[in-house]
Amino acid sequence: MRQGAKGGHERAVQAEARRVVDAYSDMVLRLAMSYLHSLQDGEDVCQGVLFKLLCHEGGFKSPEHERAWVIRCTVNACKDLLRSAGRKRLVPLDSVAEPTAAPDEEPGRYDELLEAVRELPEAYRLAVHLRYLEGYDIARIAAITGDSTAAVTKRLSRARQMLRTRLGEHDERAV
Repeated sequence: MRQGAKGGHERAVQAEARRVVDAYSDMVLRLAMSYLHSLQDGEDVCQGVLFKLLCHEGGFKSPEHERAWVIRCTVNACKDLLRSAGRKRLVPLDSVAEPTAAPDEEPGRYDELLEAVRELPEAYRLAVHLRYLEGYDIARIAAITGDSTAAVTKRLSRARQMLRTRLGEHDERAV
């Protein structure tokens, strides 16, 4: 009898782990990579955040509160990793390998946009990520970040202007 209860508990834990991974892994990895610019660091943060969620004792008022908690944990984990004194700058092997394309070819427009977003100041980058990649409305972003809706709106407006300026300057050099 006790063996059956133990097996039921293990199945419940596995089901919850599957739910957490299915619900959040892609979002956490995208957000972490937008901060860290490294797949390996992003995967480490993703694993840590999902584990933290699985170990979280308190319940959440709603799925939206859970999702906001996951986003906040991801941002904090990224900030902690960036601040850590022991973080070493490693060069991925891919960047050392022979390039497959000619060096004078222009990268794709999508790659330019991603790079421009990565170079935004942190607060702007987070607002852009939550709005355009995760699809949150301004009120929800304000609730997640703890800012006013006016601040989020202004941040998004400034971020779009910075992106226009950066991408527009690049286009002028190409002409």
